[in-house]
Amino acid sequence: MSANAPAAVASPGVVQRSRDNLRAGNIGSLPVIFVLVIIVVYFYFTADNFFTAVNFNNIISQMAGMTLLAYGVVFVLLIGEIDLSISYISGVAGVIVAELTLPAESTGRPFWAPFHVPGLLAIFIAIAVCALIGAFQGSFVALIGVPSFVVTLAGFEIWQGVIQNNIPQGVIVIQENVINNTATYFFSDLGGWIIAAVVIGVYVAAVLSGVLSSRRHGVAVRDPLLIVLKLLAVAVVTCVVVAICNRDRGVPFALLLLIAALLVLTFLAKRTLFGRHVYAVGGSAEAARRAGINVPRVRILVFMISGAMAGLGGIVLAARLQSVDLQAGGGTLLLDAIAAAVIGGTSLFGGRGEVRNALFGALVIATISNGLQTQNRRAGTIFIATGLILLFAVTLDTVLRRRQVKAGR
Repeated sequence: MSANAPAAVASPGVVQRSRDNLRAGNIGSLPVIFVLVIIVVYFYFTADNFFTAVNFNNIISQMAGMTLLAYGVVFVLLIGEIDLSISYISGVAGVIVAELTLPAESTGRPFWAPFHVPGLLAIFIAIAVCALIGAFQGSFVALIGVPSFVVTLAGFEIWQGVIQNNIPQGVIVIQENVINNTATYFFSDLGGWIIAAVVIGVYVAAVLSGVLSSRRHGVAVRDPLLIVLKLLAVAVVTCVVVAICNRDRGVPFALLLLIAALLVLTFLAKRTLFGRHVYAVGGSAEAARRAGINVPRVRILVFMISGAMAGLGGIVLAARLQSVDLQAGGGTLLLDAIAAAVIGGTSLFGGRGEVRNALFGALVIATISNGLQTQNRRAGTIFIATGLILLFAVTLDTVLRRRQVKAGR
C-alpha cells in the first residue's frame, strides 16, 4: 500500500487536476465550447430552418475559408506577433489561381500568366507564392526587428494594391473545376463514411502513438479512462457530422480540407521540435535564444505558415464565389480570422493556444452570423454580437493570464 502512495500523489485524479487548472487559469477551450452550445440551443428555438442538414452544410461552406486563415493566425499569435495582411494575401491567392487558369483562348492575360496552367498546379503555385510573401514579411520582423504590426499593416496596403492592379476588368470568373471543387464539391454517402473511418483511424492512431511513446520513455499514462472517453467522443462527433451532411448533399470537400489541415498543423505544433520551439519563443523569446533556439528562423517560418494558410483559405473563398473581384480579401475577413483564433482560446500574449482553437472560434462566428441571418437581422447586429464575444474572449484571456502568472505557470 505504501509503495503505491507516491504514485497516487504524483498522479492526481482528473477532478483534482481540473480544480488545479481552474485555479491557475488554464481552462483551454471550455469557455468557447460552452458558448457555442448556448448559441446553437438559442437559434434552435428562435430561428426557422437553422437546425437542418442544408443549413449545417451552409455553415461549413461559409466558415471554411476564414477558418483556414485562422489556423495560420494561431501560429503567429503563439509567438506573440500579429499578421494584419492575411486577408489580402488570401485575395492574392485567389487572383493567382483565377488568372493562371484562364482558358487558353483568353485575351488580356497578365505578363506573369502567359498561358493556361492546370488547376492543381495553379493551387500549388498560389500557396507557394503566399508562403514566400509570409517569409518576406517575417524577415523584416525577425532579422531587422520591425514590429509585426507595422510590417503586416504595410502588407495589408501593398497586397490590396496588387489585387487592384491585377483585375483591371473588375472581375475574373474561375472556370477550372479543380479549383471550384475545393468549395463546391460534395462526397457521396459512401464517400462520407469512408472519410469518417479514416479520420477516426488517424486520430486513434495518433493518440495511441502518444501513449506508446510515453510508455517507452517510462512515463506513466494518466487517466486511461479519460483517453478512452476522448476517443469515443471524437468517433461519435465524426459519425454524427457525416450523418447530418448525408441528409443533404453529402460531406463537403471543404470540411475534409479543414480536418486535414487541423490534423497536420496540430501534429506540427504538438509533436515536432519546431512546434516546441514555437511555444518556447512565445513564452519568452530571450529564454528561447539562450536555450539555443534560432528565434529568427522560427519567426520567419511562422509567418510562412500564416501566408500559406492564407493562400489556401483564399483559394477556397474564391472557389465558393467561383470568381475574384476587386473586393477579394476585403470586408470583415481579416477581423473574423483573428477573432476566431482569439475567441477559440489562443492567447494574444503568446505561448498559449492550439490550432483547434481557431476551429472552435470560427464555429462561434459562423454560427452567430448564420443564425442572425436566418432571423433576418441587420448586418449591424451580427457585428455587435461578434464584437461583444471577442471582447469577452480577450478580457477572459487577460484575466486568465494574470492568474497563471500568480500560479507561477
